[in-house]
Amino acid sequence: MSEPATTPAMPALDQLIACHECDLLMRKPQLECGESAECPRCGFELYTHRSQVARRSMALVIAALLLYVPANFLPIMQLNLLGRTSEDTLWSGVQGLYNTGMQGVAVVVFLCSMAVPLLKLLCQFAVLLSIRLDIGRSYGLLLYRIYHHLRDWGMLEVYLMGILVALVKLSDIAEVTLGIGLVCFIALLLIQVWLEVTMSPHQIWEALSGEDKNARD
Repeated sequence: MSEPATTPAMPALDQLIACHECDLLMRKPQLECGESAECPRCGFELYTHRSQVARRSMALVIAALLLYVPANFLPIMQLNLLGRTSEDTLWSGVQGLYNTGMQGVAVVVFLCSMAVPLLKLLCQFAVLLSIRLDIGRSYGLLLYRIYHHLRDWGMLEVYLMGILVALVKLSDIAEVTLGIGLVCFIALLLIQVWLEVTMSPHQIWEALSGEDKNARD
């Protein structure tokens, strides 16, 4: 008698990965530093294994936190109109909206341009500190989930576009001088973009769950 065919054992869930584009479920490939995994069906990059993720990300987070205060409270531009000079900051813009009766808009601008970006940076800092010191992993997991929910609410690039449009329009009717606050704001935005690329979600989740010991290096 012929023996019945045996079905291959189903791999554990932590050995599987799903493509975010086409939902193909596949075995998680083992990567070396610098290598990236792509979906065999659609070619979407699943993740990249980077070296010293926690250390490099921590340096970027600290740099962003140091730039946060000057970016929001130092003058973005100096406006000279008919002999009158005024300096504007992000915070003064929020106050101006509130004082002119646009309280709802002021709250939205404050949340999206100041509160949420700061909260995101603090969550990233706490998560990376948890990985580096190997403590409080459960809190790190919670904060990283909160960070992912906040990602769509921090819209510094939209605010920057509004500033640039205002500068172009005001330059026709007044003398506009760019301030150090605008430089810090652009630097903060670029560092946050760099941080999004460096702080690989795949490796952060594995480090927080204790699967990737190398992420702490």
